[in-house]
Amino acid sequence: MMGTRGADRQIDNIEFNVSDIARSKAFFGQALGWTFTDYGPTYTEFTDGRLTGGLTTHGPVAPGGPLVIVYADDLAQAQARLEGAGAKIVKPVFSFPGGRRFHFQDPDGYELAVWSAAPG
Repeated sequence: MMGTRGADRQIDNIEFNVSDIARSKAFFGQALGWTFTDYGPTYTEFTDGRLTGGLTTHGPVAPGGPLVIVYADDLAQAQARLEGAGAKIVKPVFSFPGGRRFHFQDPDGYELAVWSAAPG
């Protein structure tokens, strides 16, 4: 839980208030391969292998806020995995300078995006 010092001026942790930690762990584990360390019944830390954050029931669910963007080598495969886990695609794939991306909502309504520099 943010016990390790991060790099100066770099995003180190992202925390989501969720309504059901087990459901969120299942969703992000299946869709993005995140792993988790539980710190009691109301908090779990997640890691994607590079960035850590938390899922907590300490506050009300508050969709919105900063847009969290995940990178994928294969955009189509990432979208298929997310849809298979129950994600709602809210902005279909579009191109932008440097790549392509799409936006999705998780089970609590948080909007995240996935981008790739590779075509497809």
